[in-house]
Amino acid sequence: MGDNGHGGTRDPGRGRQDDSTEIRAITEDDIPGWDRALAVGFLRPHAGEATEYRRLSFEPGRSLGAYDGERCVGTFRSFDTELTVPGGATVRADAITSVTVSSTHRRRGLLRAMMTRDLAAAHERGNPVAILIAAEYNIYGRYGFGPATVAHGWNIDLLRAGGLRRGLPTVPGGRVDFATMAEVRKVGPEFHERWRRTQPGAITRTETGWRVRTGDVKAPGPEWQEPFVALHRDATGTVTGLVAYKVDDNWDGSYPDCTLTVLDLQAQDMPTAVELWRLLFSVDWVRKVVVENLAPDDPLPLLLTEPRAATPYADNSDFTWLRVLDAEAAFAARSYGAPGRIVLDVTDPLGYADGRWAVEAAADGTGRCTATTDEPDLALGVGPLGSLYLGGESVARLAAAALVTELRPGAVAQADLLLRTPARPWNPDGF
Repeated sequence: MGDNGHGGTRDPGRGRQDDSTEIRAITEDDIPGWDRALAVGFLRPHAGEATEYRRLSFEPGRSLGAYDGERCVGTFRSFDTELTVPGGATVRADAITSVTVSSTHRRRGLLRAMMTRDLAAAHERGNPVAILIAAEYNIYGRYGFGPATVAHGWNIDLLRAGGLRRGLPTVPGGRVDFATMAEVRKVGPEFHERWRRTQPGAITRTETGWRVRTGDVKAPGPEWQEPFVALHRDATGTVTGLVAYKVDDNWDGSYPDCTLTVLDLQAQDMPTAVELWRLLFSVDWVRKVVVENLAPDDPLPLLLTEPRAATPYADNSDFTWLRVLDAEAAFAARSYGAPGRIVLDVTDPLGYADGRWAVEAAADGTGRCTATTDEPDLALGVGPLGSLYLGGESVARLAAAALVTELRPGAVAQADLLLRTPARPWNPDGF
């Protein structure tokens, strides 16, 4: 949990930084004023009690403020996290959040000044990529980010669904139990660390984040309410799944008409997922299940007796955006779908990934990326490169949208085979 998005500004990133403003790393003493500017930027009432939450997340040098005299008029924060890439390896990502510019100070280059300063520092630290969640679509492509994962969900009418299909896999000796928030804080982090390494696009959850999601620390946003949390354990007692949900209290006269909203669901394998769905579909009084964010290729509808009872959730959209800062390190970390070699001519106005790159993959799925002077097969910007990195987009689709240019006949099809992944990337966590 934490800030729900990044942006809060329409600063187009063009123009000269105003000489009357100063961009600097904030100190702990600056947090109250910085937090107030953050609330202004996101059009939210300022909640002073969030200051303690900000202190828990504070890391010297990683929170920037734009100051007009003593007043903070722009905010920016980043932290390092681990991002799982195709094949199960991880890379250190510069995670960018809390980005705002007050409406009184738009079009003065403040966002560009903070962003370029942070990306330069991330590159210096050796982060192969940077990530963020964009509140507005048209801002972050200017800085080399491209949409890399999507948030996908379902509305499920339980009366039409008819429950789960018969014959689905189960977990012999497994069991599901409700958990207290204290228990979730104890066992949740270790389980999540195991789970996230199986899901490309997933990131680390911080200790503060676990405290927030279990009510131990108050964060900005709606008042926290304790969810229902259930854990699945296998026959050895190892946690293999976790689900958190809430239920509203609606009645149609004397008839229950409640909606269960899934807040978090992670399963180590499909049999565990089946057991958790079985629990969710059996809760008394519930007539509808809303899953706000699930992996885009999760087979949930096909588990139902009547798959048409699952209709798309309205907020299916781009979620994590990614920017490549070190092409060699980033593309050497991930796995590949087929052996081959493709030469990419990448345009990057900030220079980090600019140039001609040969991406080569072996039959075992390992690969490398090296600078080359060979004739290019494809031309693209660094933003589309970020969209392709985790496998969330296909080369063919981006080529059809004129975001990738085929320079050699057949190169689009070859690159799609090379970069394909067994499952699309997914990140269940805002930051």
